[in-house]
Amino acid sequence: MAVKIRLRRMGAKKAPFYRVVVADSRFPRDGRFIEEIGTYDPTKEPVVFTIDAEKAKKWIATGAQPTDTVKVLLKKNNII
Repeated sequence: MAVKIRLRRMGAKKAPFYRVVVADSRFPRDGRFIEEIGTYDPTKEPVVFTIDAEKAKKWIATGAQPTDTVKVLLKKNNII
């Protein structure tokens, strides 16, 4: 099972809000997921990004691969 840490889009049309989730890569973007570990709101000023750092590190240590966008967000917040 290929596990990814990725964004799940929520919110209204033209008002995106994302949840950072751990999901099997075979499922759709907004489909089933294993665990929710944070949120990301790019519409606020400044951008709001909250994540449970311990859970993120645990999933990365067990082999979950963050997507490119999530990797950038984790690096900005000194989690990886």
